[in-house]
Amino acid sequence: MVTVGAYEAKTHLTQLLDRVAKGEKITITRHGIPVATLQSAGLSKKASVRDTIDQLRAFRSGHLLDGISVREMIEEGRR
Repeated sequence: MVTVGAYEAKTHLTQLLDRVAKGEKITITRHGIPVATLQSAGLSKKASVRDTIDQLRAFRSGHLLDGISVREMIEEGRR
């Protein structure tokens, strides 16, 4: 992935967008710290509701609550 500074990104935005349209992913930094990523809008796909539910169930099965109910955890967080 290509990295460019914020000033360069502002100065050369049109060229960067052309590169992104061809499939490149570009990280924009400010003082060397990544702050944004330019990528094609077509790359970000929405997951279906069914896939999301399946992923949540898989996550839940691998993370035990050690006998604590969700309600108890909510109440604990309110104190």
